[in-house]
Amino acid sequence: WFLKIKDYADELYQMLDTKLKDWPRTIRTLQKNWIGKSEGVEIDFEINDKKYSVFTTRIDTIYGVTFMIVSAQHSDLMEFVTEKEKNKVEKFLKEINSAKQEDLSKLEKKGIFTGSYAINPINNEKIPVYAGNFVIAEYGSGMVMGVPAHDQRDLDFAKKYKIPIKIVIQSKNKKINKKIMKEAYLEEGILVNSDKFNDLNSREAKEHIIQFLKGKRLGKKTIQYKLRDWLVSRQRYWGTPIPMLYDEKGEVIPVDKKSLPVKLPDDVKFGKGNPLKTSKSFAIFRKNGKVYRRETDTMDTFFDSSWYFLRFTDPKNKNKIFDQKKSNYWMPVDFYTGGAEHACMHLIYARFVTKVLRDLGLVNKNLNEPFKRLFNQGMVHGEDKYVMSKSRGNVVDPLDIVNKYGADSLRIFLISMSSPDSDLVWNTTGLESIHKFLIKIFNYFSNVKIGKSNEKVESKVNKTIKEVTEEIENLKYNIAVIKLRTLFDYLNEKEISKKDLESCIKLLSLFCPYLTEELWEKIGNKNFLILEKWPESDKKKIDERFEREEQSIRRLIEDINHVAKLIKEKKSKNVKKAFVYVLPNEKEIFNSENDLIKKRTGFDIKVYSVSDKNKYDPENKSKKVKPGKPGIYLE
Repeated sequence: WFLKIKDYADELYQMLDTKLKDWPRTIRTLQKNWIGKSEGVEIDFEINDKKYSVFTTRIDTIYGVTFMIVSAQHSDLMEFVTEKEKNKVEKFLKEINSAKQEDLSKLEKKGIFTGSYAINPINNEKIPVYAGNFVIAEYGSGMVMGVPAHDQRDLDFAKKYKIPIKIVIQSKNKKINKKIMKEAYLEEGILVNSDKFNDLNSREAKEHIIQFLKGKRLGKKTIQYKLRDWLVSRQRYWGTPIPMLYDEKGEVIPVDKKSLPVKLPDDVKFGKGNPLKTSKSFAIFRKNGKVYRRETDTMDTFFDSSWYFLRFTDPKNKNKIFDQKKSNYWMPVDFYTGGAEHACMHLIYARFVTKVLRDLGLVNKNLNEPFKRLFNQGMVHGEDKYVMSKSRGNVVDPLDIVNKYGADSLRIFLISMSSPDSDLVWNTTGLESIHKFLIKIFNYFSNVKIGKSNEKVESKVNKTIKEVTEEIENLKYNIAVIKLRTLFDYLNEKEISKKDLESCIKLLSLFCPYLTEELWEKIGNKNFLILEKWPESDKKKIDERFEREEQSIRRLIEDINHVAKLIKEKKSKNVKKAFVYVLPNEKEIFNSENDLIKKRTGFDIKVYSVSDKNKYDPENKSKKVKPGKPGIYLE
């Protein structure tokens, strides 16, 4: 049993660009290639007085056809085979049929002469017809015209079977010699050996040749797709039964609507072919004195996954597939996450089924696509850099991690190590670092001084609310975690209002739901944090001046630690004191964070204004001071 997905090929292809602009470009490209749209021409070749339409995208090379290749699975193939060539062709077909389906594409490109000849309609030349193992029966008419001078596969085939090569497009820059050519000429050029179309540019010649063929009723413009109809028949138990019956004459009769859905039987035996055929209650169906045989194939499991999201809109409805008012309200899905490996199966099938249900009137007539935005998550790699898998033995059991570090540590580690669409390499050291960070936060709440936030704290909290919210909405969770770590580092030992503290907990709750519920209760709340609203940023309280000051402090700490490290490495001396030189209007800013600088560096800190006549400055570092860039001297 097949579903006629090919009838929707054009819409599936076109809407990738018109309706799915918020899908990853790679997925859209994969689907386009899978659907395989080709614009070209169908030309009527004649074989044994019977016309066959052959599709080509290179009508400009029609005069260069020197052979025809027919698919080994073509329904008329044996009609082309002469008595003289019959044994050879049958031997060739037996070799192909003995190969596994998945290995066919890997086989060497082979062919066998059928004994028949095709007539090229544009010049009435006779060309030999070969059966080939590389032509798809379902694509086009299952026949391909061979133009060895201008197609590499055809050139290789022609040389292998000593078929003539005819050049019909010459390069403008260099003359092509068919006797020595190793590569087919695929570029644009000037037509030669093409009768009335000689001297035309090959791109320009296409339209002229099409019009000529059309006028003679020998060909027409058309579009072909590689996409094949969806084979849904499976000989297994775990699938939706195909609701079809066969009467005593073998005629197919659909199960009537009142008898739907057809349910899987329990009395089956496994290990003996199709399990449904072993069921006495299922295989035979009696109604109105007549005996029917049920279809025992089940549907591909991709079929149910192609519309489950619609059932989610009305999951308890026992009377119909779903209530259209509910599906209209919820659909399309705003945001859909999944692996890129689903690009050419589930995601195409879901799009197809949605369009079919639309045309059946079961969903809104304007529901053309099921998923507005698509996101592909990355894969987790083991410490050996390979994707985690049981076969490689590099899997980390999450339960072991949860038992040792807690669920929140694992959760925030996974999202902080890389962006969600990038692959993540497992790193136990990184996990331990995150675990220590969460312990630090818990300890902070054990000692936090709840009171009134000063202007700097209010600015920092509100700016973080704004930025973390934006990063989350843009799926940059790892950046959001960095900003949260910066926030809690800044708040350490600072007085803060309960409202601001609650906002900080809410921001962290998305990544650490268990810990934050505990912290929420710890600061005196009785309700559940998960029921609270997401915090909103008060932009009036954000002062970028404070942010610049904080950055200056952070850079100063980094510079002091860097210079201290160099002194220890080059002079083997340990720094004990740090002298900082700043502009007069910046002294208060740095003095106010003296304790923080001391804590982060481990040194005694003395801040001087460059205008201070009594400053200690043995190396005149104060003369190099610039706004926001203090001078430092260590000893």
